[in-house]
Amino acid sequence: MAKGSMNIKKGDTVKVIAGKDKGAEGKVIGVLREEQRVIVEGVNRVKKHTKVVNQGGRAGTTGGIITAEAPIHVSNVMLVEGDTTTRIGFKRETVTKRRPDGSTYEAERSVRISRKTGKEI
Repeated sequence: MAKGSMNIKKGDTVKVIAGKDKGAEGKVIGVLREEQRVIVEGVNRVKKHTKVVNQGGRAGTTGGIITAEAPIHVSNVMLVEGDTTTRIGFKRETVTKRRPDGSTYEAERSVRISRKTGKEI
């Protein structure tokens, strides 16, 4: 996989297939393409100690320990389709597009497909 290209998108439901949270399912809430990592809801939770900041009057933050999701590598998650996991493929599909003046033309678009069922994701 080339750096910067990923098959998992924000909003996908994924299952963790490796690591301390193996078997957990969750929704992708963030994608870090450059680092090839994803942030999954409820997975890889870490505690972060924050300092009290009184700068800016009312806009100051309260201190304490915050629990948040940390990114995990995209190779450790797999897309969930129905009740099973699947690999992701791509297929070129011909579509008819319309220009502002009303004329139509043929174009191709790339769609994600399930490797198990062949259906569009």
